[in-house]
Amino acid sequence: MGLPNASDDLSSEMEVDAFRRLFPLRFFERHLAESIRPDGRPLGKARDTSVFLGAVASANGSALAKIGSTTMLTAIKMEVMTPSLESPDEGCIAIDFHMPPICSPIVRPGRPAEAAPVISKQLSDTISSSGLVNLKELSLVNGKAAWMAYLDVYCLDADGALFDAALLSAVSALSHLQIPAVAINDDGKIVLMYEEDGQKQAQEQVNKEKRKLTLKSIPFSLTSILHKNYILADPTAEEESIMETLVTIALDSSGQLISLYKPGGSVLAYTAALQDCVALTRQRVKELKSILDEQNSVMEIEQD
Repeated sequence: MGLPNASDDLSSEMEVDAFRRLFPLRFFERHLAESIRPDGRPLGKARDTSVFLGAVASANGSALAKIGSTTMLTAIKMEVMTPSLESPDEGCIAIDFHMPPICSPIVRPGRPAEAAPVISKQLSDTISSSGLVNLKELSLVNGKAAWMAYLDVYCLDADGALFDAALLSAVSALSHLQIPAVAINDDGKIVLMYEEDGQKQAQEQVNKEKRKLTLKSIPFSLTSILHKNYILADPTAEEESIMETLVTIALDSSGQLISLYKPGGSVLAYTAALQDCVALTRQRVKELKSILDEQNSVMEIEQD
């Protein structure tokens, strides 16, 4: 008696899968009519999210962020540079977003992913506009030396909402960043401080010890899909490919709007829809801030 039922279940699963592949939009709209998505989430709910600080031991700061299957790794490397004449008392932050072929079947070896430079610029603009980092904190010697922070964000798995995961990984890595201790040697050059026989060398100290940045207005974002009268928060890659109208809203941790990005699509972003997207983002910011705060607390306990 059990075999026929098992066979019927298998046949039914195959039919559902075939319908999903042949008519993806109709498949999703049947779920939307019931206010649920194929993965079981309500329309406004984001996927499970996690952050792991210190993922790259050789970096000055690093973080691994996961939103559903979408996975981002950020590593920060600090180097001493000569500041610009326009900003002699400020350092710099350079952000690069990488999409290696392992992250998605649509990324081909030898061909740069189209999304990579777009997300790189979005990350740079959002972090700069938010005032997250006071660049004066990266200054070492006015007009002579400052820190250049290189942020490399690697997409390890691209399953939708890439910018949201990339931003979360980047700001998490900045919260983990330890600025190296440096000094001025006899030749007047900035060098990393180190201990010899337990005693620090007699050099003019610039940073007496490793220190963390003072981060303000930490930005977080939420990407949503607008489809007919529906709003779907935190879409998967499959959802993004079927329903193409995306809206990404970035807010800081106090709820202030930093950016709104809508890269086209057939659905017009009416005021009411945007207000709903902002409301969803405000709730999401609280969730992400709580996750990051918890991870930073864990790191502080481990370091004590």
